[in-house]
Amino acid sequence: MATPATVAPAQTAKQRQSGGLFKTIFRKYGIFLVFIAMLVVASILSPAFLSPTNLINVVRQMSVVGLIALGVTGVIVSAGIDLSSGSVVGLSAVVAASLAQLPDYAAAYYKGLNLPVFVAVLAACAVGALVGLLNGGLVAKTRIPPFIATLGTLTTIRGLAYLYTSGRPVSDLTDDYNFIGQGDFLGIPVPILILVIMAIITHVLYSQTKFGKYIYAIGGNEQAARVSGINVSKYKMLMYVYAGLLSGLAGLVVSARIGSGQSGQGVGYELDAIAAAVIGGASLSAGGIGTVAGTIVGALIIGVLNNILDLTNVSAYWQQIVKGCIIVGAVIIDQLKHHGSK
Repeated sequence: MATPATVAPAQTAKQRQSGGLFKTIFRKYGIFLVFIAMLVVASILSPAFLSPTNLINVVRQMSVVGLIALGVTGVIVSAGIDLSSGSVVGLSAVVAASLAQLPDYAAAYYKGLNLPVFVAVLAACAVGALVGLLNGGLVAKTRIPPFIATLGTLTTIRGLAYLYTSGRPVSDLTDDYNFIGQGDFLGIPVPILILVIMAIITHVLYSQTKFGKYIYAIGGNEQAARVSGINVSKYKMLMYVYAGLLSGLAGLVVSARIGSGQSGQGVGYELDAIAAAVIGGASLSAGGIGTVAGTIVGALIIGVLNNILDLTNVSAYWQQIVKGCIIVGAVIIDQLKHHGSK
């Protein structure tokens, strides 16, 4: 017959094992559980939330932030940060829109060219990639801290956007251009399709290619990555270029969605993108951590939060406060998680 002295250690071991299993499950899937809980709460607070029209609208609205967040995730994984993505959205939006104006309205830009829509698409991506190259060069070559480097480009690029248009909106765009933001394909809004396609491409890029493995290695231990033969400067620059390209694509989508390119578009989007990445598991305190799936769920959480606050008529000022608290909370959880794992 077992004595209490022998039973107690066995029970303690089982409790520790179950506790460790719970922590492992929550660490891996906690963000998905939080998202499901949010959906349940949102459906209780507003019956209109679960309507197909509203759900599609939520995903459509977060598609722009989701695109930016995909690139921001890679930058954070590489132990960097990108504060310029919102300004890149504004500049790429006005440049792309100016190349997609109807000929009769394009006097201020490219009167009479009547360019095909893919030219505007390429221009938006090229603008983003060039800004990303600038960010990457500042970070990798001059060793300026990423926060300072991208804070500088945030202001500079926004100024270029206003200079390009003299502060005026670029309207009267072609139907092909507007289709990118307003159209449907097989019943699915085009912005959502773009997000899904880019999410798949980004997942493969980060998880299945040499580029992605090197980015995670650089974020985990830059010195060890350099010693092992990885060209750290090159891959950091490439990461910022890719992040910029995605921000440029986001600028294209948002301008096509409202049928106008405006220099002020994208203000604050960089914060939403960073929040989505951090909520989704990317670590600001330790590089080499972050996933595309987590980032998409993080963006959806922000989208659901904004939507339910709108449906319940919560003031826009309070929405900003709530969002800020969520960002701080996510960072605190991240700090506790990594402190506890040491």
